[in-house]
Amino acid sequence: MKQLTRTVLSAAMAAAVCATTPAMLPAFAAAPAEAKLKLPEIKYETYTLPNGLKVITHEDHRLPLVSVDLWYHVGPLNEKPGRTGFAHLFEHMMFEGSEHVGEKAHIKFVQGAGATDVNGTTDFDRTNYFETMPANQLELALWLESDRMGFLMEGLDRVKLANQRDVVRNERRQGEGRPYDVADEEMYHLLFPKGHPYYGSVIGSHADIEAARIADIRDFHQQFYTPNNASIAIAGDFDPKQLKALLEQYFGSIPQGPAVEPVNVQTPAISTQKRSTITDTVKLPRLSIGWLTPAAFTPDAYATDSAMYALGMSKTSRLDEALVLKTQVAQSVNCESQQLKLTGIASCDITAKPGVKLEDLEATFWAELKKLQDEGPTPGEVEAAKATSLTRKITGLQRLGGFGGVADTLDMYNQYTGDPGYLPKDVAAAAAVTPEAAKAAANKYLTKDSAVVIYCVPGKKVLDDVPRSPDNTDADVKITNPYTQAFEDTENWRKAVPKPGPAPTVHLPVPQSFALANGMKVLVYEQHSLPILTANVVVRAGGENNPAGKEGLSMLTTQVMGEATETRSVEQLSGAAERIGTRVGLSATMDMGGADMTVLTNHTSEGMDLLSDVVEHPAFHQEDFDRLRKRRLVGIQQETDSVAGMAQRVGPMLIYGRTPYGVPFGGTTASMESITRDDAVSFYKSRYAPGDAALVLVGDISLKEARTLAEQYFGKWTGTAAAIAPLPVPPTPSATHIVIIDKPGAPQTALFAFGVGVPATSPDLPTIQVMNYTLGGAFASRINMNLREEHGYTYGASSGFRMYRGAGPFLAGGLVRTNVTGDSAVQLMYELKRFPDNPPTEAELTEAKNSNVQSLPGVFDTTASIAGSLSSIFLYSRPLDYYATLPARYRAVTAADVARVAREYVHPDQLTIVAAGDRSKIEPGLKDAKLGPIEVRDINGKKVE
Repeated sequence: MKQLTRTVLSAAMAAAVCATTPAMLPAFAAAPAEAKLKLPEIKYETYTLPNGLKVITHEDHRLPLVSVDLWYHVGPLNEKPGRTGFAHLFEHMMFEGSEHVGEKAHIKFVQGAGATDVNGTTDFDRTNYFETMPANQLELALWLESDRMGFLMEGLDRVKLANQRDVVRNERRQGEGRPYDVADEEMYHLLFPKGHPYYGSVIGSHADIEAARIADIRDFHQQFYTPNNASIAIAGDFDPKQLKALLEQYFGSIPQGPAVEPVNVQTPAISTQKRSTITDTVKLPRLSIGWLTPAAFTPDAYATDSAMYALGMSKTSRLDEALVLKTQVAQSVNCESQQLKLTGIASCDITAKPGVKLEDLEATFWAELKKLQDEGPTPGEVEAAKATSLTRKITGLQRLGGFGGVADTLDMYNQYTGDPGYLPKDVAAAAAVTPEAAKAAANKYLTKDSAVVIYCVPGKKVLDDVPRSPDNTDADVKITNPYTQAFEDTENWRKAVPKPGPAPTVHLPVPQSFALANGMKVLVYEQHSLPILTANVVVRAGGENNPAGKEGLSMLTTQVMGEATETRSVEQLSGAAERIGTRVGLSATMDMGGADMTVLTNHTSEGMDLLSDVVEHPAFHQEDFDRLRKRRLVGIQQETDSVAGMAQRVGPMLIYGRTPYGVPFGGTTASMESITRDDAVSFYKSRYAPGDAALVLVGDISLKEARTLAEQYFGKWTGTAAAIAPLPVPPTPSATHIVIIDKPGAPQTALFAFGVGVPATSPDLPTIQVMNYTLGGAFASRINMNLREEHGYTYGASSGFRMYRGAGPFLAGGLVRTNVTGDSAVQLMYELKRFPDNPPTEAELTEAKNSNVQSLPGVFDTTASIAGSLSSIFLYSRPLDYYATLPARYRAVTAADVARVAREYVHPDQLTIVAAGDRSKIEPGLKDAKLGPIEVRDINGKKVE
């Protein structure tokens, strides 16, 4: 239910405060057998420029990367009734181009420079923009961020505003098209009175977004997007003296804005339960219950978190135990607890199984909550909540930027507490929670009378869409620049694009490797910066090995493996993992199955014991199998809740037919009903064996320690894997045509063109990645710039190749406005048709190559991301130095290479265009598009007359 929006992709210096402060995580009381945790520290420096911009810096020279994270202290918290969504609209406008950078050039600069984690996001209390750049491109990032802070108005006109109104409303429609979204918004309407900053959606209402006018928007920017209403956190590989000089150069001359008064809105308490019933085009009804809880970083907020964790935030929480595991009356339970500036919000969403009444779910819910209030959480539940929180905080610090990274963490603490170094206090406050405090919080804040209860039931989706403003809106408005010409003349130096510094030396991971006596491969990569270990077990047990008629077997097998082992029940397995702050994740793809785990290194032994137990000794209890198979059958029915899910389900069927690549990976109703427990056991025995498996260990571990762990926990694993399935034969493509899948009332159309792609093992893969960057792989790609930025048809459109061991699908498209479905299809096909004969220009090619090369270090900033990449080395039999040599292969790509792969792998005359949406509204436009014959099919790919 949490609301967060993001843009897809973002004078002398005088210090008011200057300090170098270590933020140390305190040690927790540990059990005697527990190893001592090597705790991280974040050293930071903070100072304030004369114009009020607060600077927070953290040096980290592990990787040649630097993260720039700029937080503006503005969100819906600062909006007025009738002007909702302005902060989020500005999140988009800030990417449109500023005076010296140029129109729509911001994202091209950052992506061309090899940025990762590029985005802008809006939440109720703040808006932020961030990019993680190669270290030699720090000046470029500061140039871009300073120009849109100080010089956005000169490039902001009514045409750009109209375009981004369309884009933002497409984003809202994209949300409205998701199941239960209308009920999620109703939760906020009941928790808060109308006019409260948190009453509506962060994204704003259709009416308010469409009512935004150029004068309003410019005033909003001048009030809130100013240096004195912002903080900038910079983390990574930089020279502190040089950074200070650059900050003075780029931000120092931006004038201070008007004072922003604190928001002191009082949130009325709820003393009488509020209820509502909402209809939506969903298969299953859902019960939602929410409360107002303590605001961020208050003592009771931590205790409430622990109470909510026990109630419904762990795999075997009390609600999961009562509703999902035992009685099996609920398809899913999802609870969360979030804290904001004015208040916190706790909520639980419980989706019913077919035929189950929401009234019965609600009765069980209140009974379980009453037990929690009467007895309080157990010490084990509270310790699990603490361990999970600590793991999340420390693993987040692996990343310099992005959500939860170092720069984001420093800015977040500064935003909510005024202290960028609040981390040790945060961890200490969480550690101090007792079962008694959690019990008291449950009784104080999670009561029946203070609750909001929403029933979401199948029916018509009621939306508040409004007509688009006339094209001549704001045409007569006179725009005045905010600065004098004399000031503008002094800033003309900003027109020069900063040149990058010397290219940093890139060291990409090359694992060490050895094999156990049983044939299991082991890949090890040492990363000692934080006390974290990620362990992946990868087996060639993917969907391509599903027997005909048993599609979904590989997925179901891994799910059942994760429930229980021969010596641990589902409750024992989940509880043991959560007490050490981890979860053993089981997953399957088309090519592989396996298990993964990330754990703090003081729990390495316990974690490896759990991981090996799950992989080597799954129990396959009949009751677990039956429960998960029933859940999957219901999940297949729910796939019609989303037009995107419908299109992605049917598209491959039409290309690959009844082959593993065509039948839905998660199975069909018929295939899932045919699968038995014996099938799952047989699949496990035939595919899960050490001779066709790899253990990948990444993190704070030595090669010697890795050998010891591998031998101890996997050395005795036995079994022999059956021969791997032969590669599916690529189908004979058909001529381009259109397939409509009808979903009456859908607010958007899922429009995707499907074709045959290439295998993951193709030697052309680096060239294809360079080629697709320009076609549809980047925000500034031709497809996205056409459909989103030029025409405003979509929130985002792209293209890509799904990489399997055999030739997986190529697809291109996105979610588009219903009334322009035909026009969107024309523009999508225009870009696809012209691309082979108009491959990337020299400038586009250079940008694509630079981006692919320079963004690589950012792909390997966490142990989990490194382990995932190294897993593919085993899976596709790649050399150990595959990633280390990848930059040279990108650099070697020529224009002729790109032209060749464009002709060989982009086939606009052999595509199936799938449009999932309201047939009555989209079929006429698709007929007018004249892109090929049109037919209608159902969710199973069968023709509809």
